[in-house]
Amino acid sequence: MKCLLVVTESAEILFYWTDAAFEKNLREQYGAVENTGDRLPAVEDSINTLFAPLIISCSTLIEKINDIYTSFVTENGHHYILHQFGECLYIAVNGDGSESEDDLRRKIFVLKKFMEVQFGMVTLNSTLLKKELRPNDTGKRGRLWKMLQGLLDTYDLLRNQEQSFMVEAVERLIHPTLCEQCIEFLERRVVQQINGSPERAGEEVLHAFILVHTKLLAFYSSRSASSVKPSDLLALILLVQNMYPDISDHGDAAAEPPSLHTYSSGIVIQEKGRRDLLATNISTPSNTSQEDFDVGSAPEVYYTPQPSPTGKKTELMGAEEECTPVFQFVEPDIQMAEDSLNILESEHRDPAFPRRVFLEATFKDGYCPMMPHSMYCLPLWPGISLVLLTKIPNSQVAVSLYNFLEAFSLLEKKLNEVQEGIPHSRLQSSLPSLADLRTKLDKFIRALGNIDQQLQNTWTDFKNKAFLRTGQGNAQELLPLCRSLRSQLCAIYRQYFVTEGQGSHQRLSENLQKKAFTMMQEKLTDWKDFLLVKSKRNITMVSYLEEFPGLIHFIYVDRTAGQMISPSLSVSDDSTSELGKGPLAHFIKSKVWSLVRTSRRYLQKGYTTVTLRDGDYYFSYFLWFENETGYKLEVIELPVLSDDSAPIGMLAGDYYRKLLRYYSKTHQTEIIKCYELMTIHLGVIPPDSILQQCCDLARKLWEPSRIPLL
Repeated sequence: MKCLLVVTESAEILFYWTDAAFEKNLREQYGAVENTGDRLPAVEDSINTLFAPLIISCSTLIEKINDIYTSFVTENGHHYILHQFGECLYIAVNGDGSESEDDLRRKIFVLKKFMEVQFGMVTLNSTLLKKELRPNDTGKRGRLWKMLQGLLDTYDLLRNQEQSFMVEAVERLIHPTLCEQCIEFLERRVVQQINGSPERAGEEVLHAFILVHTKLLAFYSSRSASSVKPSDLLALILLVQNMYPDISDHGDAAAEPPSLHTYSSGIVIQEKGRRDLLATNISTPSNTSQEDFDVGSAPEVYYTPQPSPTGKKTELMGAEEECTPVFQFVEPDIQMAEDSLNILESEHRDPAFPRRVFLEATFKDGYCPMMPHSMYCLPLWPGISLVLLTKIPNSQVAVSLYNFLEAFSLLEKKLNEVQEGIPHSRLQSSLPSLADLRTKLDKFIRALGNIDQQLQNTWTDFKNKAFLRTGQGNAQELLPLCRSLRSQLCAIYRQYFVTEGQGSHQRLSENLQKKAFTMMQEKLTDWKDFLLVKSKRNITMVSYLEEFPGLIHFIYVDRTAGQMISPSLSVSDDSTSELGKGPLAHFIKSKVWSLVRTSRRYLQKGYTTVTLRDGDYYFSYFLWFENETGYKLEVIELPVLSDDSAPIGMLAGDYYRKLLRYYSKTHQTEIIKCYELMTIHLGVIPPDSILQQCCDLARKLWEPSRIPLL
């Protein structure tokens, strides 16, 4: 029984997410009373009735003592976690014991991350965020809530199934040769030619990457682009998985590639083909060694790639070839999966329409924590996608708006520190950049034209009160003007990039998208089946057992790059793995998940090394720092986090980024790297041998983790 709620202080629901058990409980609790024969009360109304006393009590506590409770457990065993962001109250509930307080708090912070990616700097203003989360148009509100609910469902699913989402790090598909080829192809055949085309409508491709399910095959960034923060990349992977969920098993890799035949009807017509299953031999693409299939532990059934097209070379700027859709009868379960996918896609009226996302960007001349981008997701085959991130026209406005917001935030902080009625000279001395702010904002408002008359009027009023020739600038008068200016700057951001941006028809042409799609398909046709199998069994323990006897599993994470390396951990009943099927596989998986949670609890208390005996197993966890040459640096005392702080991870506040900044204070002349290693050994292995193995394993894994994102 689970629920996640975002409400205002007046108990107005801005967003809710519940599972089926919670909705059933609501119907049992309120349906019998309020149902008079017409219809059951709406879920939203029932939730409002249920939580209204709690919300009102929180509002009273904030008003009276400026504080609220952050967690409690009811008599029936329901766990409640509360967190206040601005004027919005987030409430997470679990009634079946399947989630800890850390899990619930993490879900709250992950939802906040989703909103930042969806709405950008609008999230900095509670009033504007309320308008976005609860639009007057009930149809638009329903679609928005359904989208956010789908993201939470996808996050829950991936966090329970994928190690990368459990530890919150990006997992690379380990195949250096193909990775290098794809990066070069993305640069020369996709990004450069799209950016050189007149059909790009003013957009510029900054980043392009290929995903195989949740694993990253290749990532390319243009020379002028800012790097993508690991937490943003992980959020983008989750978005792609939500848009094109894995309906079939990862190993089911013989589906024919979809073709983007037409956009005119607003529906992608997919080309269907038969599934050829050959179990008599193994056929691998060129440059692929037998070792890539992990002989000795590989499944008994393999999928043979179809041959490459002959006599057909598609250039991006060449003539477009017309493809005729081919329809044929398919198996009922396949048809059901495709019908489900069509239902999901039907929500997007135009498959060529990009999604607006807001990501952190750092430039030589500026910084913006939520820079607007357009995201194009092209599904090459089920489970394999090409993603393009483009810079949109007027995106530099976002950088200017953020700089002004930061300036007024600093000004507001200074005004709060001084006494009421400060001399103008003191104000100028405490804020030497105020005159520079005046010049830049005057110029910015002139460039905007008449887009926001209210901003011009408020700014004029502010200048009249702040820049006095004689007398005093009153802090009590300037403070509300600062808040008003910040609110209006966020409103301009919303108008430019959220409201108008989402409805804009300016984008890469459909023809240009189709050509990039076709080229990428032709490049990977011989590899697609191998990639889908490889994504499921990226790394196995077979190659480590001889060198590390007694080692059952490990997770190695480069926290600086936000990437992880770990043996695959499949517990699917219809797949074959080293752990077999059934109870053993699920048991080991549960141990791994338990180790991750345990290590986080100790790290929260400041511990960087943990060794635990759990029955027949030894758990080990290590966090350490190195310089760029790989030399291990001395251990320092880490800060202890409070129980209600942001959970340790990347999606929920990027703890490791803050940790690196904290450590770098004493090593300002060095580039600091942070690493984590978690291992599970058999209990018969001596502790000294386990420690030595962990050191050797970290040394062995150090080089592969340095594969750059480029």
